[in-house]
Parts: sequence; structure tokens; C-alpha cells
Amino acid sequence: MAFWLFKSEPDAFGIDDLASRPNKTEPWDGVRNYQARNFLRDKVKKGDFVFFYHSSCKDVGIAGVATIVREAYPDESQFEPESRYYDPKATPEAPRWFCVDVQFVEKFDQVLSLQAIKAMSEITQLGVVKKGQRLSVMPVETDEWQLLYKSATGIDFSS
Repeated sequence: MAFWLFKSEPDAFGIDDLASRPNKTEPWDGVRNYQARNFLRDKVKKGDFVFFYHSSCKDVGIAGVATIVREAYPDESQFEPESRYYDPKATPEAPRWFCVDVQFVEKFDQVLSLQAIKAMSEITQLGVVKKGQRLSVMPVETDEWQLLYKSATGIDFSS
């Protein structure tokens, strides 16, 4: 099992949107960065846990937890000319972009703010605390996951 942080703008798709979906599940699509794509395609596995991170909003930070319920498959939006995620170089035979399905686990009582995360001296590997890291999908070290989860909830994380 691995741990991840997935960023989304809550006015486009937030943790409440995920919680309201049928089966509380939704494809995590629209990723158009090759490094983030490679994580989705090659590393993210069913059963992994995800911090759902709200970005570009008033309350930037970790809003809750989701889990991966379906591993990488071609992101259909790359084939749809009317989609903002359309890629004319992608074909069904040679897809360029992938998505995974995430399922809601829990919403935190309050967002664990980026400011609070940066103030935690033990958090040094997480991409959001490093300068120039803008990936929408990034790994989270197990020890940092545990610290962040406990900071957000007051309890130890157990899968």
C-alpha cells in the first residue's frame, strides 16, 4: 500500500463532490502533466490511500481522505474533441493520458492548512512544502502520512 496527495480546485471538484457521487466514487481524470500521469499509470494501485487536497481556494490544504478503487485506465476525455482535456495526438490504440477511480473515505472537520503543514518540522519530503512543486499527483511518505493524518484528526491512521 502506498500513500498519495491529489490536488483539486474545490470549485471544479472538491471532497464534497466526491462524497455526493454514486458509490462515493469518481474517476480522477484531466491530469495533463507527464510526471503526474506516470504516477497514475505506473505507481498508484488499488487500495492505496489519497489525501484529497484543495488548491487555488480560500482554505488551501488537505480536506480529507479517499482510496483508490480502480487502477489506471485511459482517460476518455483525451479522445473527446469538445473536452478541455482533448489531446489530438492520443488514440484509443495509443492513449497518452490515464485516470484512476477514487472513493471517498472521510472529510476532515477542518482543512489541514498548507500553512500548518509547512509549520510541521517533520514534514520535509511532501511536494507541497517544496519550492517549485506543482504536481497534482504526488507520493506521500508513510511517516509523513501518519503525522499529517494525526494532525488533521487527532487519531492514528489505521488502514
